[in-house]
Amino acid sequence: MSRIGKKPVQLPDKVQFALNGDMISIKGPKGNLERQLHPAVNVEINDNVVTVSTDPDDKKKVALQGLFRSLISNMVTGVSTGYEKKLILSGIGYRAEVQGKKLVLNIGYSNPVNFDLPEGIDASVDKNTEISLSGINKETLGQVAANIRALRPPEPYKGKGIMYSDERIIRKAGKTAGKD
Repeated sequence: MSRIGKKPVQLPDKVQFALNGDMISIKGPKGNLERQLHPAVNVEINDNVVTVSTDPDDKKKVALQGLFRSLISNMVTGVSTGYEKKLILSGIGYRAEVQGKKLVLNIGYSNPVNFDLPEGIDASVDKNTEISLSGINKETLGQVAANIRALRPPEPYKGKGIMYSDERIIRKAGKTAGKD
């Protein structure tokens, strides 16, 4: 049996959980999230505790049990407290600003890069070089942060680029002239 999958998910007081056939919908103070269940996974709710179960003999079903337990837990956390990712722009002249639902990035290209933020993701910029992304869907937030980072990934020689706030760039030494 899956170690993660057999742990129950405790629902906070302000979170409502609804199961309609194979659709899960979770409502909380931050918003609503929905997800379709896999047919091999069974979800039960008793006294604000959600449990996920499946056939313990099939390894693929056990893996799905752990996956869906984690997805449900992430959904509950998202609608109750939300998620946040921070990105840092490092480089001379690199800066960012928010214009409505657009993130305008000056990251060393000849023209600024306009990045459209999807629904449910909010951005704020501190000190022109620190981007804070927030939202209730962990998957979407992580993908948006990865897409922004991919516009100018950090390079190992000078450390210039867009990086996560908790990311550490391993620096390389530059080339040295040969001794004759």
